[in-house]
Parts: sequence; C-alpha cells; structure tokens
Amino acid sequence: MTKPEQHPLERILEERIAIIDGAMGTTIRTYGMTEADIRGQRFTDSSKGLLNNGDLFSLTQPKMIGDIHRRFLEAGADILETNTFGATSIAQSEFFVDDPREKGGRKDPEFYQKVVDDRFLGDLAWEINETSARQCREWADRFSIETSRQRFVAGAIGPLTVSLSNSPDADDPGFRVVTFDQVKQAYMQQARALIAGGVDFLLVETIFDSLNAKAALVAIREVFDQDGTSLPIMISAAVGRGGETMISGQTVEAFWNAVQHARPFSVGLNCSLGPDLMYPFLENLSEKADVAISCYPNAGLPNPLAETGFDFGPHDMARYLGEFARAGLINIAGGCCGNTPEHIAAIAKALEGLPPRKLHREHVTAIGARGDRELAR
Repeated sequence: MTKPEQHPLERILEERIAIIDGAMGTTIRTYGMTEADIRGQRFTDSSKGLLNNGDLFSLTQPKMIGDIHRRFLEAGADILETNTFGATSIAQSEFFVDDPREKGGRKDPEFYQKVVDDRFLGDLAWEINETSARQCREWADRFSIETSRQRFVAGAIGPLTVSLSNSPDADDPGFRVVTFDQVKQAYMQQARALIAGGVDFLLVETIFDSLNAKAALVAIREVFDQDGTSLPIMISAAVGRGGETMISGQTVEAFWNAVQHARPFSVGLNCSLGPDLMYPFLENLSEKADVAISCYPNAGLPNPLAETGFDFGPHDMARYLGEFARAGLINIAGGCCGNTPEHIAAIAKALEGLPPRKLHREHVTAIGARGDRELAR
C-alpha cells in the first residue's frame, strides 16, 4: 500500500501550534466603512442595505481586505481564512431578494429553489469565493516567500441563515424552509469556487446545525468525486454554554461521531463562547478525536461598550489560549469574533515555544489513497 503523502501543515503541527487568523468582520469595522463604501460603483442601485454583507467587501474594497490579510500575517498567522463566511447563494439572497414574509408569504423550499437556481446569485457567490481565495493566496504566497515560512489558505464555508434540523413553525414541526439538496447545491458551488481560487483547505466552520454541516461535507465529497480533486477538510463547531451545538443540540462527542466519516485534517471549536467557558468542551473533544484539534474562540461574550464589541483584550486571549496549550489540548489556535490582528499577535507570542497536542500518527488524516478509499465507500 502506498503511504499517503504528509501535508506540509501536518509537518508543522508535529513541531508547534499553528496560528489561524482572527475576525474579519470585527477588523473590517475598525476601518469605518459606510454603506456607500460597500456598494461602490457596482451595487449603487441595490434596494436593500448591504453594509452587513461583509463578504461583498472582497469585490468592492479589495485593498482593505488585502490590508487585513497582511496585518494578520504580520501578527503571526500561519493560516488565512477567505472572506467567504456567507458567500453562498442562499446566504446572499438575504441581501438581494425581497423577503416574501413582508407581503404575507413565507420562505419555503419553493422560494429557495428559485434562489439556488438564480443566475445572478450564483454568479455573485462564485465571484466572491474565487476572488477572496485569490486575494488570500496572493498574500499568503507573498509572506511565504518573504519570510521563508509557509503560509496557508483555508476556504471558509460558514453556516446559513436557515436550518435543516429545526422547523421555524411551532405548529408544523415537520416543516423545513429549505431542503438538504438545495443546501448541498449551494455548498457545492461555493466549494468549487474556493478550489478554483487556490485554497489549501476547505474549512466548514461555526457549525451550529450539524445537518447543515452534513450537507456541506456531502457537497465537498461530491465535488471531489465529480472533479477528480481533493483537499484536506477542516471542521469547527460552535457550542452553547452546555457544550451542545446550538440548533441540533449535539454534545461535542456526538458531533465528532457525526463528522468523523469525512476524515478531516482537523476538528475543533470556534466562535460561540469565549475561552473562559470553552475549556471543558474543548478538553472533551481533544480526548475523543484522533485528528488535529483547532480552537479559535470569541473574545469573550458580546459587550456593546467594549472597543471591539467583546469583553476580552489581546492579553486575556493570550492567557486563556496559553492555558489550553499547556494542558496539551490544541494544535491550531486563533480567535473568532472580537479578535483583531492585535489579539492574534498576543496569542501567537503566548504560544511560541509551547508544544502542540500530541497527534496519533496512525490516525492523523493525510489526504491520499487511504482517505479517498474510505470516503468513497
């Protein structure tokens, strides 16, 4: 049997904890962008507000997005995430399609079939993903050359504004606004565009609905099979105070059991809780999973009076992530909402020289013949 080739990041994780970047949305807000800035020339006539559509900045303000990537790299990030958290046709429809509920209708599978079939939304989603991936690729490669230290690009595949697990209608618990195949179709398009843009990984992140995540993983698998390609997959869940995924309600152990069939490169927790509340759930996941563990929490809980909108500053995040490292829980670390380049710099400094969580070599996922055969079964 041919031994699968070891991924370059896997070699790094044998020696040290890798750093993933921080919050794109939080950092964008520090630039003081306005509605006119996000619209630019191209979206001047859009009828709905676009300022909360942060992914769109990759098209209308590419210099700002590039500057954010640069700052996270200078802070010590090994892994950049693409600015594509909501870059599916389904998520983009929130900004470009009138809500039928405003006229007495409802969102349902018929509505979302029109969304996933819409040429404008599909082309827009593709462009955001491919463009953002190329922006990340350019900066990662530039810093790799300048510093003689390889940097990586993770194609961010975020959650949706709709759930496959729950009904929004208390009187009709079997009702779903969208179907599994519709979600899968949207995620397949996103995955293809990210791959076309040159990402190193596909990162299914901030999972609060495990069935949505299942659709994303099936979509990725079908893209790999149909296109004859393969990339490592990273998976990261968001959990509530009880350690359960927020909509599907799975414990971290159940969550891992639900996604391990995808043979991910890494699995972890992000967003949701601050690091002060995340420890026991991260510890449980670290004990159960036989792949690399990632952790990039929010900077504490939301606080509208705080400078970043979250309680914890760089020093706080560095202290907590340092505790995780000394406990042997993590291989990849960074920050989610509220974490600026300054937070990531503090985390990187605090983790410097601390050993990574030990990986079981016989179990670590390397993308190669064995993994592909198991996934194809």
